[in-house]
Amino acid sequence: MFYPSDAGELDSSLDHFLQQEARPGPVPKAIIAPHAGYVYSGPVAASAYTTLATLRDTIKRVVLLGPAHRVYVEGMALPTSTHFATPLGNIPLDTKTLEALTAFPYVDFFNDAHRLEHSLEVHLPFLQKVLDDFVLIPLVVGNASPQQVASVLDQLWGGPETLIVISSDLSHYHEYQQAKVLDAETTKLIETLDYRHLGPEQACGCMPIRGLLKLAQDRHLSVETLDLRNSGDTAGPRDSVVGYGAYALFEHADIE
Repeated sequence: MFYPSDAGELDSSLDHFLQQEARPGPVPKAIIAPHAGYVYSGPVAASAYTTLATLRDTIKRVVLLGPAHRVYVEGMALPTSTHFATPLGNIPLDTKTLEALTAFPYVDFFNDAHRLEHSLEVHLPFLQKVLDDFVLIPLVVGNASPQQVASVLDQLWGGPETLIVISSDLSHYHEYQQAKVLDAETTKLIETLDYRHLGPEQACGCMPIRGLLKLAQDRHLSVETLDLRNSGDTAGPRDSVVGYGAYALFEHADIE
């Protein structure tokens, strides 16, 4: 529903999106990128994934968090799967780490949360294109506090071998100019790590974003906005649009 099911067509589509020139400078520890259909949000997501070009051989573990769209989730949901599949092949899950995460009382296995959830799925082909072999730690985030999400991310933080990916679109179904204003305000919240004022009206993935921003404060990370557009800029009409933003978060050691 969100990207081509044919491997060749999907591969060509990703090549098209990723041909944009990567920004110079340090590489991020974490990225925030959208999860709509590729025709709408693919170019914006690609602006985040092109920043990882020099880490192709370094990143071996991806922590992927996205919001629950289909079922209610209390806390955070893990899958019991050993692999996630896309037309480009299978991605192994870090099953040992997933099991260890259940030590948190608000994290548990709940396959229904993953079965039809697109917020994680749409990122997988991008990851397969820009990275070599890696293992995946996928969590669907439901009703979870910033501190709960931050605690999980802190445990999974690791070193340069670990990438954090947060999946979120921005405002939904506003008129084009109104959406631009709203998404600019949301972007300012993200850039200033203001997780307290970020809610579902600003971003559907507000729960995982808030957790990342809380931890970013604690770890003194900086944020750079890579792209900010909406479906009216890419492939849709402008009377009712969905906002998309791409952001990169950097550790201080990477920017000194």
